[in-house]
Amino acid sequence: MEQQWRDIIESIGEDPSRPGLRDTPSRAAKSFSFLTRGYHQDLDSIVNDALFPSDSSEMVLVQDIEVYSLCEHHLLPFVGRCHVAYIPDGQVLGLSKVARVVDMFARRLQIQEQLTVQIADSIQQVTGALGVGVIIEAEHMCMMMRGVEKQNSTTKTSAMLGNFRSDARTRDEFLALLQLRR
Repeated sequence: MEQQWRDIIESIGEDPSRPGLRDTPSRAAKSFSFLTRGYHQDLDSIVNDALFPSDSSEMVLVQDIEVYSLCEHHLLPFVGRCHVAYIPDGQVLGLSKVARVVDMFARRLQIQEQLTVQIADSIQQVTGALGVGVIIEAEHMCMMMRGVEKQNSTTKTSAMLGNFRSDARTRDEFLALLQLRR
């Protein structure tokens, strides 16, 4: 990967041997590996048996999880917040594991729409929840730095599973809880 970054630097007309760029191919390769580390993670390892018995049947919401991902179309970042809620059915997931699931999928080349669904499906799969709701709000550098250059645009996506989809009251409670912190 380091050689490929060196080739990219040369292809734009720069000299990768000049002092400011001499170590850039190595740093860029390490950085890109870090930004895409989700390809080397899997759901079972992330969750690591952090499921706990619970009699609770009330909504669990982990709000404002930072999201950093790369757009698969332009390899530019999109950055935002993810909100994950679920209704337990006999067990709850360790709270930090919710954020780790978000990170695992975000640290892959993505589109926001698919990222939202992957998170919801995974939380459903792991917990067996009665329902899952996921909302992501993000700003896309591919819309801000290039193309239409819209600096104030935000993209919001949602995935609603189980009773979040079928029961308007559950969905409304989720959305109302998100408004409490605004």
